[in-house]
Amino acid sequence: MSAPSESIAAIEASAVRFREDFAKVRHEIAKAVVGHRAVVDGVLVGLFAGGHVLLEGVPGLGKTLLIRSLSEALHLRFSRIQFTPDLMPADVTGTTIVVETERGREFQFRRGPIFAQIVLADEINRATPKTQSALLEAMQERSVTVGGTTHELEKPFFVMATQNPIEQEGTYPLPEAQLDRFFFKLEVGYSSREELIEILDRTTTGKSPAIERVLDAASIVEHQKLVRQVHVPAEVQDFAVRLVMATHPQGPFATPMVNRFLRFGASPRAAQTIALAAKVQALLDGRSQASFDDVKGSVLPAMRHRCLMNFEAEAEGVDADEVLRNILETVPASAS
Repeated sequence: MSAPSESIAAIEASAVRFREDFAKVRHEIAKAVVGHRAVVDGVLVGLFAGGHVLLEGVPGLGKTLLIRSLSEALHLRFSRIQFTPDLMPADVTGTTIVVETERGREFQFRRGPIFAQIVLADEINRATPKTQSALLEAMQERSVTVGGTTHELEKPFFVMATQNPIEQEGTYPLPEAQLDRFFFKLEVGYSSREELIEILDRTTTGKSPAIERVLDAASIVEHQKLVRQVHVPAEVQDFAVRLVMATHPQGPFATPMVNRFLRFGASPRAAQTIALAAKVQALLDGRSQASFDDVKGSVLPAMRHRCLMNFEAEAEGVDADEVLRNILETVPASAS
């Protein structure tokens, strides 16, 4: 079933502004962040799709700088939470306190740093699972419940978390339920020789980039609504579903590599993520409907953190990306 022609024309017309705003934010981030184009685009896809993003990489690669630069380019309230082993859930969500008023003592809710529109959860794996779980409701429901009272979070609400994959001392692995709520997991790699030279030129000569605010909350919410209007043809949607089901060991679409190396596959949220990311890519290309290539391009960041490897995979050094590439090579785009 195809989308009506009037709808197609309206979406393609709105896609022009979508691409312009996407490029504006990307340009402002590039004033401070050298390289990492794929990572920057992945973060922006998560923002415009209404999801949350997990950045993984060793210290010093610019993860926090990227997030801070994004917050400076947007007219949104920004909050940073430094996760540590002694951080408590109330330090994230807020707590009810007793205050003196004209009417006597009263209970008042003091909001925590989660009450922002862009939240940086820095080194999220350093906090205990109890504290990590304080983000679950906020990330999924866009609300926080304290003392039996639910407080709605302002839209848009975007969580970006960072973690170091190397250092294990004093860290706690993110629970599967927590990982599943991240739209994308993006791996931040090392810079090239040319990029390192540019980084030195920018950071050791006293230059300070001036990042302009180019997008406000209303525009972002409008773009997020536009993304959901993009059409996904039935055969493209079925391809996304089969790719997700291919990660389920012993399932009807599982590959031999999946059966050998995966304990558990991706959840239905992975299919939702792939579809939304494909819609964003379609808009960036000026199209009103997603394609097979749009789906393929989002598979790794959408599912690498949603697939649980088994002991054999760990012993042989096989990671989720290798299994997902095998799935992309094996599962045909057309079901026929």
